[in-house]
Amino acid sequence: MINWLESIDRSLLLFINGIHTPFLDEIMWFFSGKLSLTPLYLILLFLIKKEYSWRNFGLICFGVFLTILIADQTSVHLFKEFFQRYRPSHNLEICNKLHFYETKPGEFYRGGTYGFISSHAANYFGMVGFILPLFSKKYNWLKVFILVVGITVGLSRVYLGVHYPSDVFLGAVIGLLIGWSIYYFLYRRYKFENV
Repeated sequence: MINWLESIDRSLLLFINGIHTPFLDEIMWFFSGKLSLTPLYLILLFLIKKEYSWRNFGLICFGVFLTILIADQTSVHLFKEFFQRYRPSHNLEICNKLHFYETKPGEFYRGGTYGFISSHAANYFGMVGFILPLFSKKYNWLKVFILVVGITVGLSRVYLGVHYPSDVFLGAVIGLLIGWSIYYFLYRRYKFENV
């Protein structure tokens, strides 16, 4: 069973990484950038501030910060360092079959040594798990957009050859659970109220 799942994981990785083009390389590199989504985060903060009082806005900002901190540390210390599963870019059995993004002439992005689970996915979907319940139905379009961006962020990690699909999927699940748990705890305690 595990061998079968690993073969699917590798096949999906090779398929997604194999559709590379110079144009897609740039798009996926953008979505993998740490600061690329800053405008989205600022828009989300602006919309949240419109909906909530300053006190609740402060609590929400604290909740988002706490969510990302816990998701990031969990992905590194409880998963990457514990399981020590090599990223595809560092796995000698598969790395020579992959295409990597060229950051400078002759230099290729390969990420850190270990990749299970994806911190990008855990952090982003942690934020998603925390903030999605904050928006009313009038923001359903925004919820869909946030999820599409998250899926693109996750796909970018596979496309760049630095994560298996399972790294991203499980990172997203862990992130969502952390984000929703922190939201639920803070909401039960402080009852965020709209303005």
